Amino acid sequence: MRRKTIGDQELALLHYLGENQPASVGEVAAGFGESRGLARSTVLTMMERLRAKGYLRRAQHAGVYRYEATAGQQEVVNSAVGSFVEKTLQGSISPFVAWMSEKAEVSDDELAELQALVSRLQSQRRED
Repeated sequence: MRRKTIGDQELALLHYLGENQPASVGEVAAGFGESRGLARSTVLTMMERLRAKGYLRRAQHAGVYRYEATAGQQEVVNSAVGSFVEKTLQGSISPFVAWMSEKAEVSDDELAELQALVSRLQSQRRED
């Protein structure tokens, strides 16, 4: 089942929570929301929306709800990129690759990772 899409602010919140979980709304509001000018109520709304979308779960500990991510960072990023490619680029990765080649501040490690991905895609294509 494909998860519902998330916005940039929600993605940033998930990233923060991924590094600071489990956390209460108050902790996230202080550590994440304050630097972005977000009220506690806004952070709570965002966290509850992410919970409704299946990205967060909560459990009560000593009378306080503590939230944690239901998926790893890589899965969340992959989902966001997939949604961007499908919705914004109409499923074509060519504009994304063209943008990467023009932006081109790719480290040696990133380039090696991209080459490995292309090799994997080529292997999969040969198997099909």
